[in-house]
Amino acid sequence: MAIVTAIETSPGARRRLALANPATLDPIGEIEVADAQDARAAVERARKAQLDWSSLPIEERSRFVIRGLEALLARQDEIIETVMRETGKPKTEALQMEVYAVCDAMNFYAKHAAKILKPQSRRLHGLLRFMKKLRIVYRPLGVVGVISPWNGPFVLAMNPTIQALMAGNAVILKPSEVTPFSGQLAADIFSDAGLPDGLFQVLSGDGETGAALCCAGVDKIAFTGSVETGRRVAVACAEQLIPCTLELGGKDAMIVCEDAHLDYAAAGAVGGALMNTGQYCCGTERVYVVDSLADAFVEKVVERVAALRQGSEGEFDVGAIFWPRQLEIIEEHMADARARGARILTGGRRNPALKGLFYEPTVVVDVNHDMKLMREETFGPILPIMRVQDEEEALRLANDSVYGLGGNVWTRDSRKGMNLAERMHTGSVCINDMTMTYGVQEAPFGGRRESGVGQVNGETGLRGYCHAEPILIDRRGGKMSTQRYPYNRKADQGLQKFMKVLWGTRWGRRLS
Repeated sequence: MAIVTAIETSPGARRRLALANPATLDPIGEIEVADAQDARAAVERARKAQLDWSSLPIEERSRFVIRGLEALLARQDEIIETVMRETGKPKTEALQMEVYAVCDAMNFYAKHAAKILKPQSRRLHGLLRFMKKLRIVYRPLGVVGVISPWNGPFVLAMNPTIQALMAGNAVILKPSEVTPFSGQLAADIFSDAGLPDGLFQVLSGDGETGAALCCAGVDKIAFTGSVETGRRVAVACAEQLIPCTLELGGKDAMIVCEDAHLDYAAAGAVGGALMNTGQYCCGTERVYVVDSLADAFVEKVVERVAALRQGSEGEFDVGAIFWPRQLEIIEEHMADARARGARILTGGRRNPALKGLFYEPTVVVDVNHDMKLMREETFGPILPIMRVQDEEEALRLANDSVYGLGGNVWTRDSRKGMNLAERMHTGSVCINDMTMTYGVQEAPFGGRRESGVGQVNGETGLRGYCHAEPILIDRRGGKMSTQRYPYNRKADQGLQKFMKVLWGTRWGRRLS
């Protein structure tokens, strides 16, 4: 992501931040930092706009989203250029991860939201079904705050925004201070679509702005970012008794079984570890390969990594590290691994041939769980490979982590793959592919343990921006209320006898 420095301003003036391209170190612009007053004013505007928006049929909201999709397609080159300038990622990744994925999400929710959020009639159990009818209505929460990260600056801003809007909410987006222009493009897209004023707003700023948004009176926070910041968001939401979803870090494990297809598994490991320069939450950060396959697997991985192109211009495969602090973490983890006996087969240093924040794509072997590289989130172009005796040892080590976001299993035996996948302590698992669950619109996505709270996407994610309101209708027009109160002993005795018949006999339990 872009490099950020504070700009000196006069006393009482708003804070300003200057940004630079992490690949070229060239300046790319400035932003003004929004404060708590700005956040409260944005929420007030959003509440007014949300009232009319929530009363629109979902099909009408879909029309705005489709117009946004058309605007996005018309401006896709601008989006790609902006993302590349802010992050230093390759054009192909900007196209596939940011533009294509957002187009798919917009079309999916515009098409399916009405069905997912349609009021539902539920059949009641036992004798209640003769007395009551139940209907579930999905009502929007109100104003949703979205705090998005720097590693997927457009897609991770747009995806929760699309879902929250389709559910009938207003949205206030606080993009990362180092990728603010990608976040602003989200507002531009919906402005082109004719979205009502105040319904979707962007607050530019840093951590103080995000904290202010959490406490500005919103009805939910959707946060994507680090574990440390996620904890603070969770505390702020808990103090106000508002819900939040936290999509946090990961340390995804890859299990390579004895019967895995070598070429496919090697390609999956390289793509899973090095895509987006390794800077995405469900990137492959640990590989466990069965010993009998390890030598051949490592050879194929090194061969593939050695052929990768790193740069900032033209066609390249591996981009820059998005910000200076991440580069320091990568170097810290690599130094610790070296000191503990790890061997580096390729890479292992800053790229001396490039100007910006570049770390060479790296393959590391002879690693173990004493190393930070196998325990803490590295978030860089590093592929550590550990030999194991068998799949059971691989599974045990894969589950030996404070994280639990994603994982993948490689085998020609689908039954074995399912067995291992179901025993991995993680949010999602892919068989014979890198972790890509987030890109599947129907699939709920979320982590366990320190990888997050709640799930996003699919039916679960969309309904998470609503309150599921149960409406119970009496089939007899309220007549039962005359018999329920005041109490009498004879009715109590009758109820106790009825309970013995209803739940104390086989035919009674079947009826109930």
